[in-house]
Amino acid sequence: MKINVGTLKDQKEDLASFLEPRVGAKPSLSGDVIEVEDESIKQGVRPRHVKTYIKRFMHMKGVKQRYRVFVAGSELTIQEIEPSEKEEEEKKKEAEKKAKTEEKTSATKEEGAAQGAEEPAAKQEQEEQKPAKKTAKKQRAKKATQDT
Repeated sequence: MKINVGTLKDQKEDLASFLEPRVGAKPSLSGDVIEVEDESIKQGVRPRHVKTYIKRFMHMKGVKQRYRVFVAGSELTIQEIEPSEKEEEEKKKEAEKKAKTEEKTSATKEEGAAQGAEEPAAKQEQEEQKPAKKTAKKQRAKKATQDT
């Protein structure tokens, strides 16, 4: 079985080590191809299963959306997908939105820091009122028990 990794060459060794326990054989590396001897593969493991393993590996690495895996007999090919113009424009718009939201959040954090100096006094007042409320509840509870 041959696996042509194409432009995923930089992760070829990781993919081979990922596949080794799943196919039951140590893959050999040469150029941009990973080869596994058909006789040494676990019984019942078909190229379709190996395709699923490769897709799982790509998902773990976060590159699954950029690549496709094709099966032709006992040969698998990993091919990079070229993004369309619409996808590129959408990515640019998303990047611009992220930049704007980051600017807004940093501005609100700065405002919050300025207001933060005023807030501790308000928090102290609230904390002072809390114990008074608790004692009032306790006193009411005591009265209720005494009346009965």
